[in-house]
Amino acid sequence: MSESKAWLSQDIRRARKQGTAAITQRQRNRLADMVTHARAASPYYRELYRGLPERVEDPALLPVTDKKTLMGNFDAWVTDRDVTHDKVRAFAEDPELIGRRFAGKYLVATTSGTSGRRGLFVLDDRCMDVGSALTARALASWLGSAGILRTAARGGRIAQLVATGGHYASYAGYQLVIRESGWRRKVLRAFSVHTPMPQLVAGLNAYRPALVIGYTSTVMLLTAEREAGRLRIDPLLILPAGETMTTHDTDRIARAFRTTVRTAYAATECTYLSHSCAEGWYHVNSDWAVVEPVGADHRPTPPGEFSHTVLISNLANRVQPFLRYDLGDSVLLRPDPCPCGSPLPAVRVRGRSGDILTFPTGSGGRVSLSPLALGTLFDRTPGVELFQIEQTEPAALRVRLLPAAGADPDGVWQTVLQELTRLLAGNGLGHVSVQRADEPPRQTPGGKYRTVIPLP
Repeated sequence: MSESKAWLSQDIRRARKQGTAAITQRQRNRLADMVTHARAASPYYRELYRGLPERVEDPALLPVTDKKTLMGNFDAWVTDRDVTHDKVRAFAEDPELIGRRFAGKYLVATTSGTSGRRGLFVLDDRCMDVGSALTARALASWLGSAGILRTAARGGRIAQLVATGGHYASYAGYQLVIRESGWRRKVLRAFSVHTPMPQLVAGLNAYRPALVIGYTSTVMLLTAEREAGRLRIDPLLILPAGETMTTHDTDRIARAFRTTVRTAYAATECTYLSHSCAEGWYHVNSDWAVVEPVGADHRPTPPGEFSHTVLISNLANRVQPFLRYDLGDSVLLRPDPCPCGSPLPAVRVRGRSGDILTFPTGSGGRVSLSPLALGTLFDRTPGVELFQIEQTEPAALRVRLLPAAGADPDGVWQTVLQELTRLLAGNGLGHVSVQRADEPPRQTPGGKYRTVIPLP
């Protein structure tokens, strides 16, 4: 069976039309195929799955994996023997290679995620094509026929609010797309979340996008600019992503811009995990992914209750299989069908909330920065294993670092300090002090790390 882009789009439409049973069967078949492939091509999974049945359609039969374990077994985990941790790490530390293909085949994406522990991820074409098809399907559903025509009438311009300067999935993917797709280069433009707000507002005002996609916290900052009358764009759709939102947040954005707001719950490990509906639920693209809300013992959490964590399985990425992967979020599975009519399972998410940091200026005003604008600086700094930024005073930050093995702690700190100082100064916050902590990053009582902690 050929999984061309056209076939993927048709199969996604067909699955949703056929309903829950057809979607579930696709999930089972694809999980079984992925497990078979992982066993055959990944030494790590071959050993991990020793003793399991020959065909596995039930994810509950699989052992749980997590970022720390998979990163520690990187070379044995991947299914392409030309892909090694050292090669990917060297590639990811070169900003000139952002959006270029590793080994001529794969997209490299780095992230710290909610845990603050750095991950090196490799996406194959199949994974990216599935993600593109599912996103296109969601956009068409959100906009409707009239919205698609109005978007085309505005030139189809899409503004992506991204963290630049590193191999982050959104920015690396953007760079890859505009390099390899002539027509997409004409309709997509990236705007850095590191840009001082006045410049970001001016750039968006000049571009006049029909769609705005980007980090939730940055969208919230732009909403304040819209309410103040400084941001004068009228997008047909706004898609905040990457951080948890409340109904109050989405209502505020929709009211300020007088437009439709939809959201996505996903991760670099599975970029197409889910998309929201008009009822405010995230619908899991379960023909291409598995989502399991579970307790601390990894047993299923009953529908209608928030889980301790969630396990996901990416059924598209064959070079770096994520199977029963602990994502670390707390989610609630809807116990009954969603009123929107979608046959896909629906969840709410309690984890991964993003906090905005607000600082006083010397003139008596205030400047706000999104947590991604700060946190992604650490992601792109070589030698950082774990990080945490805490606002200890209105104009003071305390930085906790855990250097990677073999890294020079003083050298890593100097790089971090330089990057932070530049970001703060660029936003008129040169008076904010940055302190190096002696202690490592701290865990919450639940065992997680908050990478950015605002002043209470």
